[in-house]
Amino acid sequence: MDLDQLRAYCLAFSGATEDIKWEKDLCFCVGEKMFCVTDVDGSGHFSFKCTPERFAELVELDGIIPAPYVARYHWVAVERADVLPQTELKRLIADSYRLVFEKLPKRARDMLIAKA
Repeated sequence: MDLDQLRAYCLAFSGATEDIKWEKDLCFCVGEKMFCVTDVDGSGHFSFKCTPERFAELVELDGIIPAPYVARYHWVAVERADVLPQTELKRLIADSYRLVFEKLPKRARDMLIAKA
């Protein structure tokens, strides 16, 4: 999945926004909370949140590592997009969006739903 495909996919989620943080990371957020991060240079690397069980499974794969600085929150870093089929990567990103959305305060969730 290239940068344009990832960007289009992430921004298709309800209430999703994008922002550049730390001068080089393109962050996709919902309710100002990140659910996916990639390099703006188009390296093909990206990170996302997952469940603790899925985290343990994914980091066993060659090409997926615990995400630097945020692995303790069950974020993984995909170093090679071909490590999993694109449909599986999209499902994992959708799961990340859902995990982050569900942790938002009820008022924030309700406001995002109302805007959709």
